[in-house]
Amino acid sequence: MSTRTKSRKRALDALYAAGVRGESPLLLLFETASEVSGHQNQEQIFDYAETLLNGYQQNAAQIDNELTMLADNWSIERMPSIDRAILRLAAWEILYNDEVPDEVAISEAVNLASELSTDDSPKFVNGVLARLAKGRQAL
Repeated sequence: MSTRTKSRKRALDALYAAGVRGESPLLLLFETASEVSGHQNQEQIFDYAETLLNGYQQNAAQIDNELTMLADNWSIERMPSIDRAILRLAAWEILYNDEVPDEVAISEAVNLASELSTDDSPKFVNGVLARLAKGRQAL
């Protein structure tokens, strides 16, 4: 598993838990980072996880608006919590991180949805993010 894949999972865990617990995702990420600080490669993993969370938080209104428009009758609040968190992080990568190809962001998000959410979630996540990427390329 690549460092960035691990970073996405750490960021997802923090964003999801923050939504459930009503806490700051960055605070939760930093708590987890301190718990595993002695393990190998953790600094790189948590650096990109922090970048993902900061990126989403700085652009949350725009990202949530885009996702709502593309999610075919699914408001952000109506989406399963884990799908919402996956979509938010992947949308930031597609819209704001030119270092990550859209296809990679989509694939990673679909893999997370396959692993962590419902049977219908991978298709839903793929559809929303593909429309987001297509719209971005049209600009």
